[in-house]
Amino acid sequence: MATPDGTTTAATDTFPTPVDLHTHHKAGLGALTLAAVGIVYGDIGTSPLYTLKTIFDPTHGLPLNSFNLLGAISLIFWGLMMIVSLKYVTLVLRADNRGEGGIMALMALALNSVTTRSRWHGVLLMIGVFGATMFYGDSVITPAISVLGAIEGLEVAAPGLGRYVVPISVVVLIALYWLQKRGTAGIGKFFGPIMMVWFAALAAMGIINIVAEPAILQALNPIHAVRFLASNGFIAFVALGAVVLAFTGAEALYADMGHFGKKPIRAAWGFVVAPALVLNYFGQGALLIMRPQAIENPFFHQLGEWSVYPLVILSTLAAVIASQATISGAFSMTKQAINLGMLPRMRVLHTSATEIGQIYIPAVCWAQLLVVLGAVTGFGSSDKLAGAYGIAVTATMGATTILTFFVTRYRWKLPLILCFGATGFFFIMDVALFSASALKLFHGGWFPLLLGIVLFTIMLTWRTGRALVFENLEKHAIPLDDFLQSVFVAPPQRVAGTAIFMRGETDGVPHALLHNLLHNKVLHERVVFLTVHILEQPFVADRDRVKITPLGHECYQVNVYYGFKEEPNIPKAMDRCGEQGLAFEMMETSFFIARQTVISTPERGMAQWREHLFVVMTRNARAAADYFQIPSNRVIELGTQVEI
Repeated sequence: MATPDGTTTAATDTFPTPVDLHTHHKAGLGALTLAAVGIVYGDIGTSPLYTLKTIFDPTHGLPLNSFNLLGAISLIFWGLMMIVSLKYVTLVLRADNRGEGGIMALMALALNSVTTRSRWHGVLLMIGVFGATMFYGDSVITPAISVLGAIEGLEVAAPGLGRYVVPISVVVLIALYWLQKRGTAGIGKFFGPIMMVWFAALAAMGIINIVAEPAILQALNPIHAVRFLASNGFIAFVALGAVVLAFTGAEALYADMGHFGKKPIRAAWGFVVAPALVLNYFGQGALLIMRPQAIENPFFHQLGEWSVYPLVILSTLAAVIASQATISGAFSMTKQAINLGMLPRMRVLHTSATEIGQIYIPAVCWAQLLVVLGAVTGFGSSDKLAGAYGIAVTATMGATTILTFFVTRYRWKLPLILCFGATGFFFIMDVALFSASALKLFHGGWFPLLLGIVLFTIMLTWRTGRALVFENLEKHAIPLDDFLQSVFVAPPQRVAGTAIFMRGETDGVPHALLHNLLHNKVLHERVVFLTVHILEQPFVADRDRVKITPLGHECYQVNVYYGFKEEPNIPKAMDRCGEQGLAFEMMETSFFIARQTVISTPERGMAQWREHLFVVMTRNARAAADYFQIPSNRVIELGTQVEI
């Protein structure tokens, strides 16, 4: 599909050989596991800060007693085992798109599993986009709730400091987002060791309290979870919306698969993260059996007053690292969405000379900071943010489960009953958790849904607008082959140099070429029609980057292929052309790009307000030449109008 300027297409063909361009195989499993502990598990690793105190929040009406404690801890334990260990670590990690994971990669994989004419194609697109928008909600709430939960430890040490929690959280978050433009290459190497200390502290505190009150180990029996749900009825269902907080961050281990690989992520979960989390939740449960009054903030009461300030410092560091992971994830998700044609082009800066995945998108960074600060100041505490968190997390989980079903059924060709068995059980859990979280709709749950609706509208408006532009261009397109035959019957004057005209796959003759012929009455001695294809796979092998088709009379069609995780770079692609006998001298080459001015017309296309939104996005989108990294002094832009 053509972009608004007709310069690139989103393709579903898989002609170029896909490639896994990762370097993680060169590093040792131990080093990658340590890195995964620091980057992947920061979100779920900070959940013990607020989960139990939210479950027994007085507003839920759940009495704090041994029976309910055993039931709640049992629910958390078996939820971690089934949702994280079985669903994500065992099943979902297998659904990789050429080694890449995440909701966008999974959506592309699912869309490639069915034909574009399938009735499921549009449905899967909607589900994938919805899941992606909910991930953005998660990426906003995680920094807010994690930092608030960490700073709230000050209230335990000195209740009078409670009024400073929000201001301190705001300062920490502003500093974190301000540092994004500098990249994480310098401090990223400390993430793993810091989080190892964090998880070691979680485990140690848990063991100390379990030894003091071993009765909590009864919660390993799932019967306690079943009795908890059966005996408390609706109150237990309400509490289930808080239990889900223990599973936040599960999506991150799938999204980061491309950076670390499956083995390090699985090793980090099995040997470090899962044992530490289980021990700490059981330890907090044991503490509450012994000292029910500690429910005001059980995490910071685990070792007594002497430990509060050190824990505040350590938990703040862990919260910042957890926030960094979701912020980086939002940057990566945005880049993928741009390449897949779901968002307009934006300025993307690389913050590392060696790691291609470390990027910074200014527009996303500052927009996200404003929303995060609004959440911190508006909600004011981690307890109030908990309701908002649950809906975002469970909605993304549900979307992942549905897309995984289509991958297992239509891509892996597994028997229908096996596909239903593998994903149906998890879908039932997702629906139950989402329903329980939805009870908080008017107590914070509206926040991620509103954010998701806004982003969903933006994404679909951009995609639909692009389709309308493509339809208009195709309607008025002049077939390229017929044009070349007619123009060389009485050829115009040829001038020295090479002219490269950007065109979509089915755009016909580029408008820029028609304008050049109309006004200048000349044709360059060598003419190249350049089409960029963004494939629904993460990477393309260098040997298949460029395909050249001679059209006669020193005219050529050049197709350049990129995966949706790659950064388009036309000058480098031109170097690849030289290896196939079509060399370019950049100082003798001009790039002709048609800049469309999109005009909204009544009674056509989308609703008027959506068309106006699309026009605004088009005008503010990053210029094609900048996006494709074409030297600005070699670009000639010619304008044209397109009605939608």
